[in-house]
Amino acid sequence: MKSQNDNLKIDGIDKEILRNLMEDARRPILEIARKIGISGAAIHQRLRKLENSGLIKGSKFIIDPKVLGYKTMAFVGVYLDKAVSNPKAVKQLNNIPEVIECHYTTGNWSIFIKILCRDNEHLMNLLNKEIQAIEGVSRTETFISLDQQINRQIKL
Repeated sequence: MKSQNDNLKIDGIDKEILRNLMEDARRPILEIARKIGISGAAIHQRLRKLENSGLIKGSKFIIDPKVLGYKTMAFVGVYLDKAVSNPKAVKQLNNIPEVIECHYTTGNWSIFIKILCRDNEHLMNLLNKEIQAIEGVSRTETFISLDQQINRQIKL
């Protein structure tokens, strides 16, 4: 398996290490080493190689937004009046904490964003007072997620 870096080769041991850490990034290296049958130092060396290649982008804790009261997830297609507005709009969207993803897209919208809100009223206020107020935004199209069915990374 090759990534964008043509020199990177991932073998079965690398995949096993990555699968274990993708499942639980807090899993002790020595536990993984015992399971795979190699030394902890060898795992650290392999992880360093994978990090240096750019394949591993870091590790993070995953917060459940519902526990914090953010129960409404929505996807918003943003129509811009001109393509030249894209960088300015993205800069302003970046200042809205509820915007958790932002993508340039092909198709109908210039930008597609994922947002988390406490409820539908919060969503409506965010759309009307912040997102649609951004210079260059001509209109938006909103899709509320009823329930997320799949949440995963690419399979190794």
